[in-house]
Amino acid sequence: MSVIAGIDLGTTFSALAILNSIGKPQIVPNAEGERITPSAVFFDEEDTNVIRVGIEAINSRQLNPERSVRWIKRHMGDRKYKKSIDGKDWTPEEISSLILKKLKQDCSRDEGDINDVVISVPAHFDEVRRKATMDAGRLAGLNVIGIVNEPVAAALYYATTCEVTGRVLVYDLGGGTFDVTILDVQNKDINIVCSQGDHALGGIDFDQRILELFQQAYREKFNAELLVDDEARAKYEDEAEDLKKTLSRRPSAKKMLYGEAGSMRFEITREQFEEAIAPLITRADMLVEVTLQEAKCNPSDINKVLLVGGSTRIPTIRTRLEEKFGKAPEVAVNVDECVALGAAIHAGLTKMREDPSEIDSGIAGGLRDVKLKDVCNHSYGTICAPRDQETGQYVVQNSIILKKNTPLPCESTQRFFTMVDGQTELQVTITQGEDTDPDYVNKIATEIFELPPDRPANRPIKVTYSYDLNQRMHCTFQDEESGRVLEVNFCIGENGEMSEDNVAHKAAEMESFKVE
Repeated sequence: MSVIAGIDLGTTFSALAILNSIGKPQIVPNAEGERITPSAVFFDEEDTNVIRVGIEAINSRQLNPERSVRWIKRHMGDRKYKKSIDGKDWTPEEISSLILKKLKQDCSRDEGDINDVVISVPAHFDEVRRKATMDAGRLAGLNVIGIVNEPVAAALYYATTCEVTGRVLVYDLGGGTFDVTILDVQNKDINIVCSQGDHALGGIDFDQRILELFQQAYREKFNAELLVDDEARAKYEDEAEDLKKTLSRRPSAKKMLYGEAGSMRFEITREQFEEAIAPLITRADMLVEVTLQEAKCNPSDINKVLLVGGSTRIPTIRTRLEEKFGKAPEVAVNVDECVALGAAIHAGLTKMREDPSEIDSGIAGGLRDVKLKDVCNHSYGTICAPRDQETGQYVVQNSIILKKNTPLPCESTQRFFTMVDGQTELQVTITQGEDTDPDYVNKIATEIFELPPDRPANRPIKVTYSYDLNQRMHCTFQDEESGRVLEVNFCIGENGEMSEDNVAHKAAEMESFKVE
């Protein structure tokens, strides 16, 4: 039987965990013996078929930053992003697949063939980013049996490892993204209540504030720029990250800054760092407030605050959470590893539900008592134009079909009508967001639905949206009179367009690249 694995595909670091013979998750070290792998890629200059991933990519980045990629997760699902290397335009999905391929091949050496995986995503990821993540897994030769929200994965691991009971808030601040999730836990019975998040808030944003302080200090001393080229920027981005980590352990930190105008000694205190990142922490605080309001609860109703992600090591974050909730946040597990470990548990639960004959009895016994009830993290709808009863005019609006926080699996149907006589096509738009105003929601897919000719207006169109336990969404548009059906699934295509597409063909292309 194949190994069951969970992967935390992170902005700054990634990790892979498997389920052992009794259903307990364990991190599998990479080829370098490290438990987490930097999410960094470097395209070798001497052999263009060799791509370095992990610590070697980090070490090579300062020598030739134009051939390196970091923090690609922030671009996941971005149809406009391309990284041009040696005549090939690399998409975020392809670059992410190289990181996944490194994890797969390193771990397979020790644990056997790894195919069935669940990959974690931020809770706030929209449908495009979620399916792009799944495509990245397929490009890496993995059978992605599902995806799981990162705070949910962390909560799964906490709940199956520690004593967790009551209403829990998971504060997940990683290298590039931030999520806050509220859930109800009773032993190993986990019910998700709601989530909020920010895809542009994380450790690299804190690093950027330190980088700005480097630049400001250098300008003040020399009236010159510190970052004169990409190599200098890459060097001091890494220096800023290192200094940030030091300030989580010590009250002050020092660095030497070397620029074209001369060198200087730079010193920063923890208080100065906290002042620089205060606006970012305030953004996180606001999302905590919004999540509490959405869950209709007060800080006093939260029984535990669980920390996830390396950026939660920053002391001011823990202090502010303790002040708000009246209790110290929990750090009972490794905040860098708990998402991957929880994703492995989720993978086991998925296999037990969908293909129990493929599960060893020991794994099944270890997971038998674990129950998870997840929810939709966004509302999904479509653009329509109903007639206003008072004015008789058509009013364009977003009609929500699946509501946010609906328990999974779920399905909902609404009926709409054609607008004019002889209408032969209908532009259907799938939206993500909570507003009825089309200007304030994301349009995640648009398709043309061809209709029969020579019909009067007001022909019924039945629209059905469903969302399954593996975070997969499916949309069906049916012309009720003719029986014609348009089905929309989500898959990033050759040119970054939303379509049903030959991901298998792209996966075959990716096999020619050697990852080290």
